[in-house]
Amino acid sequence: MSFILWMSVLGVLLLLLALTSAYLRWLPVTTSAVCLAFGMALGPLGLGLVNMDFARAANWLQRLTEMAVLFSLFGTGIKLRLAPNRTAWKASYLLAGPVMLLSILGVAALAHYGLQLPWGLSALLGAMLAPTDPVLAAMVQVTNAQDFDRVRYGLSGEAGLNDGVAFPFVILGLMMIDPPALGLPELGTWALKNLVWGVPAGLAIGYGLGRLLGHVMIAQRVRNRDSFESPNDFLALALIAISYVVAYAVGAFGFLAVFAAGFGLRQAEARVSHSEVAAEHLETPGEEPLEEGQQAAAVIMGDILTFGDLVERSMEVLLITLLGAALWLYWDWRAIGLGLGLFCVIRPLSVWLLVRGKHLDGHQRALLGWFGIRGIGSLYYLCYAIAHGLPAQIQHTAISLTLSVVALSILLHGISTQPLLEHYERRHRKA
Repeated sequence: MSFILWMSVLGVLLLLLALTSAYLRWLPVTTSAVCLAFGMALGPLGLGLVNMDFARAANWLQRLTEMAVLFSLFGTGIKLRLAPNRTAWKASYLLAGPVMLLSILGVAALAHYGLQLPWGLSALLGAMLAPTDPVLAAMVQVTNAQDFDRVRYGLSGEAGLNDGVAFPFVILGLMMIDPPALGLPELGTWALKNLVWGVPAGLAIGYGLGRLLGHVMIAQRVRNRDSFESPNDFLALALIAISYVVAYAVGAFGFLAVFAAGFGLRQAEARVSHSEVAAEHLETPGEEPLEEGQQAAAVIMGDILTFGDLVERSMEVLLITLLGAALWLYWDWRAIGLGLGLFCVIRPLSVWLLVRGKHLDGHQRALLGWFGIRGIGSLYYLCYAIAHGLPAQIQHTAISLTLSVVALSILLHGISTQPLLEHYERRHRKA
């Protein structure tokens, strides 16, 4: 496709979404499902405008998906205002830790015994498909920094954490595909480098940078009295870039660093605001003005959230449209069994067994078990695997199953999310 044709296609799609948004809000259909259908209409069996070879496009797709995930992780982090030792975080830790590990094992076992795939590829599929997606899960995540609902908060924290926590297991899956390269010394090195160092270092680096730069920027805005004139979206771009690069330079995981940077920035706002209410939601009685620090924090948070949401939604539209266009070439019927096994058995059972406590009732645990949306993060890991030595003879199988399961998730979770959330919120209000 030429540049002009691409511009025309994206323009038509964005106009379609803008005009139909009021109707889609009342239907069990998400923006992602519309983009997926639109992409399929552009594919080889539709208008024939896009004929994408995913393997050949993996290098530039890796960068696109990486950027989408980074913006989404930062935006997720900045919406989570509670301190990490609060009870609301407990579900996130369990979902991003033991639940995800059990899901990786479950998908790997199903792929190996059910689809007769080799263990290496099965483990890689488990690592790519187990983590939930921060980009497409926006509907089930917290809506703002004042949303402390246990289900939404747990899913938001999980989406922020598990994309980074899954990375070591993607690397392990690639190592397992080449068995001679995987011995006890290599396994020990993998654990030390990725689990002992990569995960905690990424979180520490991102959180430290977010807190530090957040305090510096708020203090500067107060000192110069330019909260409304300064380009606060530059702070988001700078934090994403710096935290990611610093983490990469020391061998830590950049996804975790970017998520933690957003969370650290929010904690800086919470410290300056001296309020249980997020700065951008503070209301002043009568004519009493906000303190200068509160005003600066409110403007910074509001600008960053608006900018981040715009970038995230734009990337989602582009990437899901491309997924739909590629689906004609890569649809694999085996993905129905693999996807349903993950969505309906492995994930819900893992949540039911491992996520316990008085802070969640049975209905909330059931929702946590179902709302495991797969999306852009899985596509990124797939592109990463292709770029880092996934053998050509199994590339098509990996691509077909991953794209098909992600598409299935977009459809099933997209159709069910809004009705289930409305039912949950009605029940929650009555309680």
